Amino acid sequence: MKRLDNKVAIITGGASGIGKAASVKFVAEGAKVVIWDMNEEQGKATEAELGGMAKFYKVNTANSAEVNAAAAEAIAAFGKIDILINNAGITRDATLLKMTDEQWDQVISVNLKGVFNCTRALAAHFKENAYGRIVNTSSVVALYGNFGQTNYVATKAGVIGMTKTWAKEFGKYGITVNAVAPGFIATDMVKSMPEKVLDMMKGKAPLNRLGQPEDIANAYAFLASDEASFISGTCLSVDGAVTI
Repeated sequence: MKRLDNKVAIITGGASGIGKAASVKFVAEGAKVVIWDMNEEQGKATEAELGGMAKFYKVNTANSAEVNAAAAEAIAAFGKIDILINNAGITRDATLLKMTDEQWDQVISVNLKGVFNCTRALAAHFKENAYGRIVNTSSVVALYGNFGQTNYVATKAGVIGMTKTWAKEFGKYGITVNAVAPGFIATDMVKSMPEKVLDMMKGKAPLNRLGQPEDIANAYAFLASDEASFISGTCLSVDGAVTI
């Protein structure tokens, strides 16, 4: 029996990068996957790659009405949702004195409000079923800050706070809520950086390498599984020990 047999998972930002790795991992573990993403081309490609085990929906997680409608549609199509992986996120980097209102608002809308919207849309369903696994994506920068990322760090620190709050609110209903804080991960965007920058990133981690998207997907799968049924309210750093 596979770790996620007979489970249905929504993975936001599930069309590419870490989200795609999670979609692939969850299907391999026996789950059916609902991919919410704004990139229609990549979303449909990932859906096709995963065959009948995945379904793509174009969803803007920052729009609560859109999220609520997509949640209702997914529940109707699959009969239930067991797992929510709040993976979608964006960056709009600038130092504080150069950061515009638009850069601030865009990151807050997706990285913080989007997590709020998606969790609120599924919480009543999880409560009714007396079961749910919620995994939120934070970042190691939420733990130690990062130059030029006031907006991003604020959202990722906020995600940890919401995770702990929801763990307290929903625990009595059989729902666990956890966060994962990725370190430097070798996504396509990161791998396109100059080699000197990549070497600097590797050098910051005692394990002396970048993480792979699969490293984060593995953490998601564990926290979403029944093996982690007594883990809630925690933030798991998956960072090669960069934060110690």
